[in-house]
Amino acid sequence: MTGHRAEEDPGKDPPRGPARTAREHVDYTGAVYGSLLAASVVVGAGSLGRFPRLELVVLLFATGVVFWAAHVLARLFGERIAMVPLTGREVRHVCGAEWPIVKAALPPAAAVAVSPLLGLDTAGAVWLALCVAVAGQVGWGAYAAHRAGATRRTVVAAAAVNLVLGLIIVALKVALKH
Repeated sequence: MTGHRAEEDPGKDPPRGPARTAREHVDYTGAVYGSLLAASVVVGAGSLGRFPRLELVVLLFATGVVFWAAHVLARLFGERIAMVPLTGREVRHVCGAEWPIVKAALPPAAAVAVSPLLGLDTAGAVWLALCVAVAGQVGWGAYAAHRAGATRRTVVAAAAVNLVLGLIIVALKVALKH
């Protein structure tokens, strides 16, 4: 679902220039999903105790890549194979469309990587990464609603729902520590 174009013929290249913006539709679901996934990875890893920061950075990135690959395969061989010929162009399109799942893992991973510069211990790095992941989830949810032409009220509702989902992950983090 992520990043596909709303065109009559999905096998064609997107139009260039002004016509492109009128006909192109980008779905940011993968970025929202990837942010929630990153928050979950941080909570899971952080609840296990002390660990090297590099391990969490690699775990965030690797989990994003694995889930990206799973989404690509599901789209290529699940819903799309019956409707769209499986060409190199289609494979590249689906890979690119699902890439926001991986991109959403990068800010929390970067937060962990820079946490020593901020004087944070491992627990602080985990909390920073979790906050960054939840903020990304809220931001991507609001941005997606805005880009879809939603009313302000709907954009705020999308942000609020994503915040609640993120806070559920935070609550799990707190519950797993006690």
